[in-house]
Amino acid sequence: MDFGAHLLLASLEGAVTAAVLTLTALGLSLVFGIMRVVNVAHGEFYMLGAVIAWFVATSLGGHPALGFMAALVVAPVLVGLLAAAADVTLLKRVDYDPERTIVVTIGLLYIIQQVALMTYGPEARPVQEPFNHRIMLPLFSWQDGFYFPSGWGAPSTTSYKLFVIGSAAAVLLGVWLLMTRTKIGLVMRATQLDREMAQVFGVAVERVYALVFGLGAALAALGAVLVVPIQQAHYLMGHDPLLLSFIVVIIGGLGSLPGTVLAAVLIGMSDGIISVFFSPTLAKILATLLVALVLVFRPQGLFGTRAA
Repeated sequence: MDFGAHLLLASLEGAVTAAVLTLTALGLSLVFGIMRVVNVAHGEFYMLGAVIAWFVATSLGGHPALGFMAALVVAPVLVGLLAAAADVTLLKRVDYDPERTIVVTIGLLYIIQQVALMTYGPEARPVQEPFNHRIMLPLFSWQDGFYFPSGWGAPSTTSYKLFVIGSAAAVLLGVWLLMTRTKIGLVMRATQLDREMAQVFGVAVERVYALVFGLGAALAALGAVLVVPIQQAHYLMGHDPLLLSFIVVIIGGLGSLPGTVLAAVLIGMSDGIISVFFSPTLAKILATLLVALVLVFRPQGLFGTRAA
């Protein structure tokens, strides 16, 4: 397999990583942008989505697609409801104070992690893909244009990985329509701009916060459900998504959804390509260095705005 084929496959792996990372980081960015809350437990909501997906998928018999599609609905809903309940019972009681919410979400992180360990166990367990058709990929050359190579080593991917990319794009479009074309999105943006003024106009800010916190967790859980047939569900799998999500949110700009999407694509693609050609550790090191550069030269992020 030549370099072009390797690069194509690495780019596809990066696109899958970027798709899942976009959903996870988007949830974190929504929570911070509207609530001004740093959710340290965001990675555990991701992990919980994968664990619930495993329970649902293995509990239902029949074709693997049946269990997966059920998990695709059940896991984000359950995680979202749990997060909304955590907001009402925990974050609301500390009045969403930035310092105290960090402590509260750290405690929530350990609670979710240990409950998952006691109920799910320490093993890493896969979820079977709902479909897995091999798709040959075309290459390009200046002499022949696009062509399909034959023989051993011809580049190919699976239909499920393309499904992950397409699903993330569809969810991203849905979130954009929710934020820009619906009354709920208008209320969210009003709360983000001025909480006190929104309350004056009759907005139930605490309900908005519960909805946003639940939506952010549900997006993380959805990303986990999509990726768990490719990886495996494990009770410690929330660390890397949390770290990468914070990197994405910092680079894109705290609370900036366009910046979050652009940074997620950048980090996800680079992580996938560098991991294939070099090592995953190098990819994380370069991402951390990029965060340092952004904090030094543009502290507000690529799309963020300076504080007045």
